[in-house]
Amino acid sequence: MTQTDLISPVAVFDAGIGSYSIVARIREKWPQKDIVYLADRASFPYGRKDSDELGQVMLRTIHFLEGYHPASIVIASNAPSIMVLETIRNKVKTPLAGVTPPLAEAIEKSKTGHVAIMGVQSLVESVMFADFIAPFAGQATVSGLNASPAIDHVENGDFLFKPDVTQATVDRLVSEIRAADPLIDVLTLSSTHLPWLRDYFERAAPDCIFLDPADAMVEQLDIGPMGHGKIHAIATEAPGYEIAEFERMLARIGVDLTLEKVSF
Repeated sequence: MTQTDLISPVAVFDAGIGSYSIVARIREKWPQKDIVYLADRASFPYGRKDSDELGQVMLRTIHFLEGYHPASIVIASNAPSIMVLETIRNKVKTPLAGVTPPLAEAIEKSKTGHVAIMGVQSLVESVMFADFIAPFAGQATVSGLNASPAIDHVENGDFLFKPDVTQATVDRLVSEIRAADPLIDVLTLSSTHLPWLRDYFERAAPDCIFLDPADAMVEQLDIGPMGHGKIHAIATEAPGYEIAEFERMLARIGVDLTLEKVSF
């Protein structure tokens, strides 16, 4: 498939498997929309990069994807969406969308006024995260919780093939959440990996509500004209993060895609 085979596609990318959940939502809502799906394995993981490095990675990747003449580009990762998205908008030509915690919805649904945002460590410990939650300080008690150990179980496929191990990690995380603030009753799954673990979290905390940030983002997406319903799947790779292994990971979750190797 070439760039000219696609009609104003939506480009969706991150460094891991989490972003495919965004692709699946777009496909469900707009079956005829063309999509460019990029797994930037050479930059894995986003969640352990600081804001300066993330900004450089985002710009490099977005400039590459603009070669497909997309209607919009989705940064399908919470960390860069909060940490650098606003600083790079004016440096690119294409409309950008990010995935950010649905904090207002979480507060609205909470009965206790205590909510939590689960994400990677670099996100929840960043200055940008503190700035993100600051406007809500008078409305609720908002905690940021490091869910990186659970996210690892998505990247390595444990959530499919080692459910007991995955559940044990999620149970420990929920115990830490309850110890930090037992009044928390609504949590956002603020890594695109975490929705794959929603069943695990709901088993660990059946009295809590878990929100997927992707839902609101897809509803608001600047989608552009329809195409032919094609998915053009591409990937970068690096030693230890080979495309063949990533294709096997996709196959484990029932996704049959052949990824074309690209570099930029």
